[in-house]
Amino acid sequence: MNGNIRIGNLFGIPFFINPSWFFVLGLVTWSYGSGLTEFPQLTGIMPWLLGLVAALLLFSSVLAHELGHSFVAIAQGIPVKSITLFIFGGLATLEKESETPLQAFTVAIAGPLVSLLLFGVFSFVAVSFPSDSPIEAIMFLVASINLVLALFNMIPGLPLDGGNVLKAIVWKITGNPNKGVIIAGRVGQVIGWLAISLGILSILGISPVGSIWTLLIGTFLLQNAGFAAQSATVQDKLSQYTAEDGVIADSPIVQNNLSLREFVNNYVIGKERWKKFLVVDDAQQLMGAVTTEDLKPIPTSQWNDVYLHELVKPVADADTILANTSLLEAAQMFETKNTPALIVINESGEVLGLLEKASIINLMKEEEAVKETITVDSTQDDEKVIVN
Repeated sequence: MNGNIRIGNLFGIPFFINPSWFFVLGLVTWSYGSGLTEFPQLTGIMPWLLGLVAALLLFSSVLAHELGHSFVAIAQGIPVKSITLFIFGGLATLEKESETPLQAFTVAIAGPLVSLLLFGVFSFVAVSFPSDSPIEAIMFLVASINLVLALFNMIPGLPLDGGNVLKAIVWKITGNPNKGVIIAGRVGQVIGWLAISLGILSILGISPVGSIWTLLIGTFLLQNAGFAAQSATVQDKLSQYTAEDGVIADSPIVQNNLSLREFVNNYVIGKERWKKFLVVDDAQQLMGAVTTEDLKPIPTSQWNDVYLHELVKPVADADTILANTSLLEAAQMFETKNTPALIVINESGEVLGLLEKASIINLMKEEEAVKETITVDSTQDDEKVIVN
């Protein structure tokens, strides 16, 4: 899993640590430990040990934040694939999206709420210790980091929790989850560019705000937000088309009353593309399938007397899809079923043809080509008006 190290399971959820986490653990330990050397009662390696404790409390807080997301998702019946700690924090990977905007909102908001709760808990613990003690300093430090974690994550851009909250709100308003992802993704890209700019200006000594970490976080946000927006744009386009729109024009559909001789002469010889054919009756109802391999046991001298319906093999219902199913659902079926093609049938059971991943991609390319042509034509018309 991208070089991540599996530590074990947390409440049944696979738990991974990215190697970058160890670098940050050492950096945070050194940073916190250096601050604790100001306490005279801490001698020897004690500041660094307490710095390590503080770092572990920090990452435990991040882990609790991700568990907040995970527990709410599990309560909705959504399996959690894994939780991973890495250089920029944590990531809970869910099996699927929530089914409603409200459910998506509750999953998104759960993490920041856990961080706010931890802020309160660590603040309460801190005031229980004597003033100016190392433990008080550590508790207040971890409390403040949890507050920052909650507030930072509520920035309304993907992949942050605030972006997922914005996605849920847009989804509720528009009724389209992909629109929510696109808008939240675009906002995330703007925030990413802003963070990168502040980071660069800070490194050049122009801006007092920002650091190398701002630059790195901005790059992370920009990449992930862009990917989310691009993916959602594709999904939104796919949801506008049906399986019927993506049917291959020359799908291998043959009548069951053809003799093998007619079948070979008309559909096999000189046509190398298809090795498997869908066999239908007079009403275009699917009877099954036949492959060119099925013909080999039959002597060619008998091909005039043997008909396709005698060689038909049944097709599993799982390999069929209704014509009015969205291409987005069809694409998801390709991923889950791992099948090379789906048989498209209408509500009457008539076979319309085959749908493949390649045919979906070709349809999207054709749509883009048409849009570009329309744009060019419109531009040329506008120019003509201006010239005249």
